[in-house]
Amino acid sequence: MTLTTGRPRPKWGGGAPHRYYSVVVFVLLASLDNVAIGLVPPLYGAIAESFDVPQRMLGLVTAISFLVSAVAAVGWAYGGDRSNRKPLLMIGTLIWAAGTGGSGLAGNYPTFLAAQLLAAVGLGAVGSVGFSVVTDLITPRRRGLVMSFWGLSQGVGTLAGTLVGGLLGAVDWRRPFLVLTVVGLVATAAYLFTYDIRRGQSEPALAGALATGGDYDYRISRADLPVILGRRTNRWLVLQGLTAQAAFGSLVWLPYLFIERAKDQGYSEATAIVVGSVFATLFQLGGAFSIVGGLIGDALQRRTPSGRAMVASVGIFAALPFYLVLFFVPIRIDVPDGAGTGAVVGAVLGSVVSEPTVGLSLLAAVLALALTSANSPNWFALIADVNPPEHRGTVYSLGNLVNGVGRAAGNGLVGVAFNGLRLAFPPPLNYAVGLAAFQLFFIPTGIMYWLAARTSPQDITDLRNLLHTRAEDPPNTDRR
Repeated sequence: MTLTTGRPRPKWGGGAPHRYYSVVVFVLLASLDNVAIGLVPPLYGAIAESFDVPQRMLGLVTAISFLVSAVAAVGWAYGGDRSNRKPLLMIGTLIWAAGTGGSGLAGNYPTFLAAQLLAAVGLGAVGSVGFSVVTDLITPRRRGLVMSFWGLSQGVGTLAGTLVGGLLGAVDWRRPFLVLTVVGLVATAAYLFTYDIRRGQSEPALAGALATGGDYDYRISRADLPVILGRRTNRWLVLQGLTAQAAFGSLVWLPYLFIERAKDQGYSEATAIVVGSVFATLFQLGGAFSIVGGLIGDALQRRTPSGRAMVASVGIFAALPFYLVLFFVPIRIDVPDGAGTGAVVGAVLGSVVSEPTVGLSLLAAVLALALTSANSPNWFALIADVNPPEHRGTVYSLGNLVNGVGRAAGNGLVGVAFNGLRLAFPPPLNYAVGLAAFQLFFIPTGIMYWLAARTSPQDITDLRNLLHTRAEDPPNTDRR
């Protein structure tokens, strides 16, 4: 760390309101990239019919997009850990906005696929580089809470994508893509006014040196990659995503389970899409309880350095029975077929109270997602707890890459499973059985978090010692 005097300061901003504004912009962008991801699944049927291709080809688009976004995120994150992060975020946002707009204008399947992949490249920047920025504004004491909002924004984005896709796209599937493109352009403009967040500024060990004008100018290099992978907690945090996201990736098909249930009860395609989208949105509200998971993780982490990983492990295991209830409890749908979107939405919301099976399914969904959502904020916080500032974006992106592989596998393979199960279980039962089977991937996920609980205390101690050493005895050589 270099201690300098007379360091130039911005002519405006930098105070608390400016910082809050910056965090809000970053969190909203994290939600928007998930809106883009969530648009397509509710519209599989409509898009497939428009392009005259099987629906599984649309599932393939989603699966490949997950993977491309995750691979691109590694490059974005490595660049962000070495350079100015703000321009990278703006460029990434413009790229995904262009790809989303192109998706809405596509005239055939290959063009739609190409546009979705372009959007996926840009989406890779928002999560990985944005994560690195946000962790530099959060002290270790409150990381779980603030990262729960970061994770929640992504979950809300997925819900919003499902809802917007189903409601705006019920008659014209292109409309939601064009609307989101405009929102993405507005978000890019909002970036221009965000605060330039200093790397490492949230670390207590660096606070004194930064306050006197020092700069944390350590940067990642290729020589650091073995160090990152050699950190034991990193290995478990990265690998758990393979199995966790196989389960979460399968849940992208949740709207389709309820669409098929509505069609099985005699509803038209347009009404079924609205019904499925609203039900899937309602049933994912349990993700809002990630805030509770973050708070519990913060509280337990102050008592024991293995606290965050323990909270994630227990939550994953406890959720499994509730997923089974969600998928298999039959629900009776009573909505006016062919009515306007508002009337159908109102009828679905009313059924939560009037139909006991719908209420039971909603309760099971809320509990299942509330428990598994403890994973997200504690995963984010643990990455920051065990890695120095110049490694965090890259570690996040490596985890996100493995997450992308797992999610792509879960999203793609569950579609194959649905077709195979159709021979033994008629729709919509084949969807319920397939989704239930894929939730078993949560078992090895819980085990890996338990292992992280055993390794994280030493890795946290090592990081604290490293930062104290850098603050008190800065080297005179060039930083990496």
